Amino acid sequence: MTYSPAGRLLTLLDVLQSRSRVSAAELADRLQVETRSVRRYMLLLQDMGIPVEARRGRYGGYRLRPGYKLPPLMLTDEEALALTLGLLTTRRLGFFGLADAAPAVESALAKIERVLPVGLRERAQAVQAAVALDPATLVMPEAMPPEYTPKAPARLVLALSAAARQGQRLILRYIASDGAETVRGFDCYGLVYHDGRWYAVGYCHLRQAIRTFRLDRIHSAKEDDASFTRPVGFDCLAYAIQAFAAWPDAWRIEALIKAPLTTVYQRAPTAFASLEEATDGVILRAYENDLDHAARFLVGLGLPFIVRQPPELHDALQQIADEIAATLARSAG
Repeated sequence: MTYSPAGRLLTLLDVLQSRSRVSAAELADRLQVETRSVRRYMLLLQDMGIPVEARRGRYGGYRLRPGYKLPPLMLTDEEALALTLGLLTTRRLGFFGLADAAPAVESALAKIERVLPVGLRERAQAVQAAVALDPATLVMPEAMPPEYTPKAPARLVLALSAAARQGQRLILRYIASDGAETVRGFDCYGLVYHDGRWYAVGYCHLRQAIRTFRLDRIHSAKEDDASFTRPVGFDCLAYAIQAFAAWPDAWRIEALIKAPLTTVYQRAPTAFASLEEATDGVILRAYENDLDHAARFLVGLGLPFIVRQPPELHDALQQIADEIAATLARSAG
């Protein structure tokens, strides 16, 4: 393992908390540094107000002052959610094929939980229990323009995760794609991240059936007095994928946009499509029941693109090209 300076400090703290005393030689071997570098790191910790005690001699070493405990890790809700989701993503992807990944992920999650304040720890545990990530469609762009704002607020992910874990019914105000607003009781069974978007899966009391709702269309989610019990063995991700396949939006659009990710983000609303950075551009994915609308959307980006699917989209694009050619001919005549 290769450490950064900050990583070495954190590793030192972890070792000092777990051992009553540890020698400089052991720490140097653990951190892959010389013993004089260990002394320098110890001075940094002492400068930060952490009471590290040193004992010289053959049986000497370092320890934290007896009775001293590090204060809880002070994170905001959004920071705790980011850390938890990052580790869950790593777990779901198998740590990108690296060996011994699972124990490392579980150990990291346990360490974070151990130092979080109780309330924040419970919210992080709720996210772990409620969130399902679809590894086949995870969208993880390396860069986003500063003006880009995620459509699923962290507060909603945390609130729905907590409700799912506690079996607490919610009252949702939901905005449909046509702008119609409804209020409904909702028993959230869990959350799914699929193809660049967040979804809540659970029982809708308005429709009296299990439904899937996009988080970016949930205006508010308030606790109700009622509680519920999640069906045993219910798989939110499997249900959501099956529901997506049955949507009336018959066409799955996929195109390679030949432009930088930041440029595409500025022109493609995330309410319409998900974006994934690729080596030769950006992969745009969307569900659409009107191929003409999809074709005009792609043309309207004003960027070069290659259609990957469906083949029928080529016909819609050709029709637009014919219309433009006819308009030019009329103008020239």
